[in-house]
Amino acid sequence: MASALPVEVDLPLEPAAAPGLPPDARHAQLESLVAHVEQRLGALSDSLRERDVQAIELQAQELHRALARAVESFIHAARHGGVPEAMRLRLAHASAQLARQREALSRATAALDRAIDVLMPGAAPAGRVYTATGLRGAPLHGGTSLNA
Repeated sequence: MASALPVEVDLPLEPAAAPGLPPDARHAQLESLVAHVEQRLGALSDSLRERDVQAIELQAQELHRALARAVESFIHAARHGGVPEAMRLRLAHASAQLARQREALSRATAALDRAIDVLMPGAAPAGRVYTATGLRGAPLHGGTSLNA
């Protein structure tokens, strides 16, 4: 089982605090932020695969923080000198991977909801509905008859 503990990474909370950095240093900072996002995505994937609810919650929070820092830094970098194409592509790839994970989780949730509905049909809508034994709410014997 993979460790669910967050990895400590020394990242500045205020990316705007480094506007005087040379381009190589700014690119290195973006590199570390993207690498951290990729690590968090990998950890979340592992947690999802292991179906560890607590680890999923922790990794999702860590990923959210990492993405927020990365996006903030990318916006700042774009305004003050630009973002290297390779970094943009890596962040886009990470975003696509996150979208795939979200979609897979959504499909799994929908499948689970359908299975629960089949196993526990007590939450049927009010009114007259057909069930395995016929029209629910209709009298079993006698009742009204329809003449044509």
